[in-house]
Amino acid sequence: MISSLRGRAAHVDTDSIVVEVGGVGLSVAVTPPVAAATNVGDDVHLHTNLIVREDALSLFGFESREELVVFTQLLGVTGVGPKSALGVLAALSVTQIADAVAQDDDAPFRRVSGIGPKTAKLIVVQLAGKIIAPRASGAARAAATPDVAASVTQALMGLGWNERAAAEAVSVVMEDATDAERDSVPSLLRRALAALGPARKEHAGG
Repeated sequence: MISSLRGRAAHVDTDSIVVEVGGVGLSVAVTPPVAAATNVGDDVHLHTNLIVREDALSLFGFESREELVVFTQLLGVTGVGPKSALGVLAALSVTQIADAVAQDDDAPFRRVSGIGPKTAKLIVVQLAGKIIAPRASGAARAAATPDVAASVTQALMGLGWNERAAAEAVSVVMEDATDAERDSVPSLLRRALAALGPARKEHAGG
């Protein structure tokens, strides 16, 4: 089992990263926010899950151990495969997933592409009591937040938004984000993309 990878990003696509480890390039499926926050040449550390099938070996990578654990738990839900589980983590942070499950609210899962009403309900029922949202300390948040905000702003600019729109979006989502989300570039980027998505054409560009 390949449980983690550390290496150089040799290639970055919208939903995958080729991580070069010891001269070997390993293709790892990741969420779009993780891919958007990664540049070729970056040092990458991913927690991974290797899915073995008769016709393929597929690696799925995550920024945090908590995301990997939730991914594995989602795979245990009836009707949820690797792509659907990754889709859930692309749309929702671990904290949002934990909150939805704790509140017996399947609406957030129904909004995820590929997850139908029945499967959304099964996620809530079958994961009840299993997911605990990560909480960062105040000191860790204070130390990490400025760099995270700057990285998210840069990622948004790389995706086509101008600096002002990107900075404003980051400022707004920071106010409602959890401590854990403020410390995570992909989680904060996910929130910012959700906020900017509908108005991209209006605010994109110079």
